[in-house]
Formats: sequence, structure tokens, C-alpha cells
Amino acid sequence: MSVEIYWGSGSPFAWRALLALEVKGVAYTSRMLEFSKGETRSDAFLALNPRGKVPTLRDGDFTLSESIAILAYLDRKYPDPPLFGRTAEQTGQIWKIISEFGDYFQRPSDQLVKTIFAGTVAENTESVQEASGELHKELRGFEKALGTRDWLAGDEVSAADLTVYPFIEFILRLTGRDEMRSLQLGFHPFSKIYPELESWRSRIQGLRGYDRAYPPHWRKAV
Repeated sequence: MSVEIYWGSGSPFAWRALLALEVKGVAYTSRMLEFSKGETRSDAFLALNPRGKVPTLRDGDFTLSESIAILAYLDRKYPDPPLFGRTAEQTGQIWKIISEFGDYFQRPSDQLVKTIFAGTVAENTESVQEASGELHKELRGFEKALGTRDWLAGDEVSAADLTVYPFIEFILRLTGRDEMRSLQLGFHPFSKIYPELESWRSRIQGLRGYDRAYPPHWRKAV
């Protein structure tokens, strides 16, 4: 029985797990759930994950949720190529990036995303600008790191890259909307502002299986 992955199109958390499966070359059965149809709240899915969140992985009798936990599980079960380093030093560096991302990037990212989805940007321009400033601080750190190496934590793709990448794409997609560009939040044109990050994005997009993991509804216009 192959691994089953329950996911939703556009969820950066689910995208992490899909990218990891593709990078590892793990055979899996895709179970895409549609948020608009309430499929993450169905009795069948809640029996797997009572929180009703994606991604959720099922491997035989074992079920696991939370994207970073899924990456760690896949790395232990399918160790090549490694996502959490080949040495203690690499493992520590990867976890440092993941931890800092959760502490310093994801909070302002969530603030920005919630405001955009709520349609209250015009009433909250100050908080939007503040959140964007915090995101730029973290992006500048990534940009500096990528000036000396191809991947965030070293010479090969790791869980650090798979953790960060989907959220950057998510932010770029949302801030690329016409109503957001007028605020001049400084994310576009991304390739000119952050050339090292742009090259890194191209490397991620060149990974095997990237197209299969890409959110299908994002192929439509923003």
C-alpha cells in the first residue's frame, strides 16, 4: 500500500509535504480535498485528523498530521536524499532555520494573509505595512545566506528550503494582486529586489516532481 497524502490546493503547509514526497521519490496516492466544499470537515477526514487540517499522511495503519512532523517522518523512513542533514552540524542549522521561520516569518505572514482574505486591507494599511516590513527583514536574511550557497542550509536541498519556499510563493501571489500592488509593499519585481532568492526559487522549481506538487488552481490567473 502506498503512502496517502491528504492535502488542499494552495495550502503552503500541504505543499511542503508534497514537495518532500517528490524530492524523496516516494510513491504516493494523492487525496486532494476541496476547502470550498467543506471536505476537510467531513466525518471521514475528521476521523483521520480531528483538527480538520491538511496535510495529513496515512501510511498503512499509521496516520500523521503537521507538515514538519511529516517531513521528519518521511526523512526517517526514506533517508535518501536526506532532508535534515548528513551531519549533526547540518541538522542543527536546518532546525535553526525552520524554528526561526516559525517564530519570525510566519506570524507577520499570517497577519498579512488574514487581512487580505478578510478584504480589510484598506482599513488596516498600517498593520499591513508593518507586517510587510517584518517579512522583508527575514527575506533579506535569506538573500544574504543564498549569496554564499545554493540552498538555505548548505549545498543540497533540505527541509529548510521545503519549509520556507511555499510561504514565499504564497506571499508573492497575494501581494501580486492588483489591489495590493498599489500599496507598494516592496515585494515586486521580486527578481530585482531579491536576485539570490529568485535564483533559489528557480532551483526549487527545477526539482523533480515540482509540477506535480504545484497547487493546481494556481495555474489559473491570480
